[in-house]
Amino acid sequence: MSKKAIVIVIDGCAHEYLQQGVTTNINKLGERGFFKNVKSALPSVTNVNHATILTGSLPIEHQVTGNYFYNPETGEQGFIEGKGFLDKETILDAYTKEGKSTALLVVKGKVLQVFGDNVSFRLSVEHPDENLVRHLDMEMPPYVATPEANGWIMEACYNLIRKDNPDFIYCTTNDYTMHNYNPDHEVAKKQMESIDHWIGKIYELDPEREIYITADHGMTTKTTLIDLQKKMDHSSFDTVCMLPLKDRYLENHIYQEGCAVYVYAKNQKEKDAIYNHLKSYSFIESIYTREEAVDQLSLPGNRIGDFVVFGTKEVAFGELEDEELAVTVRTHGSKFEQDIPLIAVNARRDDFEYERNFDVIRFMLEDLKVNLVK
Repeated sequence: MSKKAIVIVIDGCAHEYLQQGVTTNINKLGERGFFKNVKSALPSVTNVNHATILTGSLPIEHQVTGNYFYNPETGEQGFIEGKGFLDKETILDAYTKEGKSTALLVVKGKVLQVFGDNVSFRLSVEHPDENLVRHLDMEMPPYVATPEANGWIMEACYNLIRKDNPDFIYCTTNDYTMHNYNPDHEVAKKQMESIDHWIGKIYELDPEREIYITADHGMTTKTTLIDLQKKMDHSSFDTVCMLPLKDRYLENHIYQEGCAVYVYAKNQKEKDAIYNHLKSYSFIESIYTREEAVDQLSLPGNRIGDFVVFGTKEVAFGELEDEELAVTVRTHGSKFEQDIPLIAVNARRDDFEYERNFDVIRFMLEDLKVNLVK
């Protein structure tokens, strides 16, 4: 842990956002280090992948399976935006135990609420700490669901390194722009240019720091929305169809649309019939039983449905007035949004060893354990 490190997670950063000719600093870092494709965890949603990256482990270990939860035993459900869902130590915890300074800088307030314990510097655009904002010589941030919010948190990150130089920083943006603008749109290009600008300045400020730039998930365009709950209700099956992407940020997805569903059979005797019925839908790309999801997707069986369902490439699931809606949206959650970039400079492993976004922290935690033994 001798080197200082930063992990920058560009929320929803599909590869195409880095192919528009405006991210010259990121490209230069990739040339000095490496620039490659890696995989996110499934479902490819925000909370799952922040938990995955920060703990260096898959959901079967850290137990976070979405932005939303449902308890079939009690019927309780709600947003995951607080303590009690993460069952594994984060890199922030590990650094703090070693007496190192840490920072968690986010746009979405829920990320700070879920992962922000035991952190030296805590800042969100959504619920900013006015004293820390003043300490960083900055004005109060813009509204969370704006492209400018991402540039603000990146500037805050630069100023924090300039003034306090924490040992470990985790800085993440909001995917408002990615949900609402294609990669070649001028708003998206301006957004990426702003993020790239601050990444360049961060590197210039501390060129020896380990720098990792990745994403929690990608983003693709869908043309059909399906309300699977309504379809199952109309088919007379007693189910709960829970959307793991569901959260409060409706500017990002007004229909709570995402590409994965957890299907719970309220009557366990109907499971086989429900499975066969789900198989009959052409808009479903794949279905995993609970057991298959544990074995093949590394999801925890106690926090998912009887079935995990992913839509086809053009389909997302949402909460609709009718069963289906033809509309163009950009969203994520499935295997189609699992490919994401990883750019690193001063990395502690060779490029071929990094295959998943959580490998960055996994290697840091491995090295920490080795150092503790010594």
